[in-house]
Amino acid sequence: MLKAYKYRLYPDKEQIEFINKTIGCARFIYNKMLGDKIEYYKETKKMLKNTPSQYKKEYEWLKEVDSLALANAQMNLDKAYKNFFRDTKAGFPKFKSKKKSSNSYTTNNQKGTVYIENGYIKVPKLKTKIRIKQHRNFVGEIKSCTISKTKTNKYYISILVDIDIKPLPKRDNKVGIDLGLKEFTICSDGYRVPNPKFLRSTEKCIKFLQRSLSRKQKGSSNRDKARLKLAKAYEKLTNQRKDFLHKLSAKLINENQVLVIEDLKVSNMVKNHKLAKAISEVSWYEFRTLLTYKAQWYGRELIIAPGNYASSQLCHVCGYKNADVKNLGLRAWKCPCCNTEHDRDMNASYNLLKLAI
Repeated sequence: MLKAYKYRLYPDKEQIEFINKTIGCARFIYNKMLGDKIEYYKETKKMLKNTPSQYKKEYEWLKEVDSLALANAQMNLDKAYKNFFRDTKAGFPKFKSKKKSSNSYTTNNQKGTVYIENGYIKVPKLKTKIRIKQHRNFVGEIKSCTISKTKTNKYYISILVDIDIKPLPKRDNKVGIDLGLKEFTICSDGYRVPNPKFLRSTEKCIKFLQRSLSRKQKGSSNRDKARLKLAKAYEKLTNQRKDFLHKLSAKLINENQVLVIEDLKVSNMVKNHKLAKAISEVSWYEFRTLLTYKAQWYGRELIIAPGNYASSQLCHVCGYKNADVKNLGLRAWKCPCCNTEHDRDMNASYNLLKLAI
């Protein structure tokens, strides 16, 4: 099974120059090949089959960087084209922007060209080894690695490893998980996690930094300093959210054999302008993604409730459906059929648990 490990890099000046140059060349070859494909199709109505090697005669500086990075840029472009023609939801490939696109390049491990040794990592084409903060070890064959640069001028490497992941010991626990805004998760076993609301806690600071950036003259060093401060604020917010989601998903996967969650249509829910900000902040979709692949790794079962399953409206005791519960302001209700008093969220988690049983 393939698993990625991400580490912080601390390159020196020469290594930074090489990494930045490789990132720029990978972005250039992607845009150049895409542009030529578009022009060729306009003239001939046929698909152009071009490769990075065709451009090295005209642009000799492409020879200075890792050829595998250029080859992977071509593969990404070909994949984008295939997705466009095969999947109706995928859009036409877009040109990569230096400001908007993620600054990264991918290279492959060919006969041991990528390896870690004594706190340093060796990558193809670069003569010297880069200092790496390897906070956790792995055992497996390195397939490829992606070196990326963040907007805060930090460098990371994501190493893709072919590793044998051992499933966790089986447990008898089953849990229904209801997702909410006031409380992030309400579990059928009584475990509740409040919504940390990281954005709300840093919103004033971010707004102040955004106003400060807008006042700076374009191209000035002060604008670069203000942009860096804003990027660091957003980076901290992202790291806080990821840390929270990873720890919570790991806890639920470790403690339960079967997990049931709702099939929330987030794209439809954010159309409600009163709740759009709060819904986007909680990252329900990312949480579901984490549970999905961690359950696959560690031998757990994740059940997604049907989209039409009214977990909040159904009485978990007698099955009576109360249409009044569609009102989000109704946090508690009494079943007119069996007289059971319900907490809205706990009742939903009990109903989700029924799908596991």
